[in-house]
Amino acid sequence: MQNETIAAKPIRSLDDALERCQAKGMRLSRQRRFILELLWQEQEHLSAREIYNRLNLQGKNIGHTSVYQNLEALSGEGIIECLERSDGRLYGNISDSHSHINCVDTNQILDVRVELPEDLLKEIEEQTGVRITDYSINFYGYRISEPTSD
Repeated sequence: MQNETIAAKPIRSLDDALERCQAKGMRLSRQRRFILELLWQEQEHLSAREIYNRLNLQGKNIGHTSVYQNLEALSGEGIIECLERSDGRLYGNISDSHSHINCVDTNQILDVRVELPEDLLKEIEEQTGVRITDYSINFYGYRISEPTSD
């Protein structure tokens, strides 16, 4: 029962990600830590090649194979996010439910939390006959200004 509680807790920090690795019995190798640290430091979605390049630029020698294997293991366990795109996979640090804004002019993918009104969810359920338990929305657009912080 406690493992269910751990699995249900959202991963919102590097410490949460490290805790989830341990809870799932994953070894916290040096390479795995490097990858998690980078994703939390950069706060953006990166390809395996970008992760490899950035880690090596930081002087953290890690091989291509190690990067790919660790990304697959971490995303397979739900510790990091893996987005399938037409030009390849991108990895991000948030693994719990959220939506994305796809910036068309910069190719950036921004994480955003969107909460739909309860009456809209009920209307969709009535139209489809499906009980909604979770959702993710993809927005597309062009940058108009710098984002505002709440």
